[in-house]
Amino acid sequence: MPVMPSPSVTWTAFAGQRLIASGTPAEVVTAAKGALDAGESESLLLFDDATGRTVDFHLRGTLEEVLARLQPAPDPAAESSEPRGPGRPKLGVVAREVTLLPRHWEWLSEQPGGASVALRKLVEAARASSGDADRVRRAQAATDRFMTTMAGNAPGYEEAARALYAGDRTRFNKWTRSWPDDIRECARRLAAPAFSRETP
Repeated sequence: MPVMPSPSVTWTAFAGQRLIASGTPAEVVTAAKGALDAGESESLLLFDDATGRTVDFHLRGTLEEVLARLQPAPDPAAESSEPRGPGRPKLGVVAREVTLLPRHWEWLSEQPGGASVALRKLVEAARASSGDADRVRRAQAATDRFMTTMAGNAPGYEEAARALYAGDRTRFNKWTRSWPDDIRECARRLAAPAFSRETP
């Protein structure tokens, strides 16, 4: 199944404890494919830097075939000559059920543009006001997932995880110091946004 990363996505590839590549999905996949073809004996793991999750990606076949798996699958709806139904598909609008109390619906119906416009504005305002906190939480979660996979048995792992969630860069660096170089540096890179609210 094709993987469809957005242009801003970055991945990281490891062969065992050694960093193979970090960059765009195409760059990382190309490097991982090259390592596999060269007879790399260590297991290859690809990570999505934004989430810290491993990427299940098939590296068999030619490089062209492998890179083609990064492309989005054709959208049958886009090629259909059938008339489109109501909605705004070109904007990526998705219809889902929202359950609210009657007083909420009443308030929304009184807003300029109706309920949909009002809800979108509320969501955007909430995203803007909680942006820093959200970035910290995402960085903590991504780093924790990466560390669990790559350093779950390493000395100081639990202490490093506690420091990560406490926002303590000094303690985090202390407990990751003895880890293999590439794993340590990747964990610190992923964790950097989690320490953005530290007092100078």
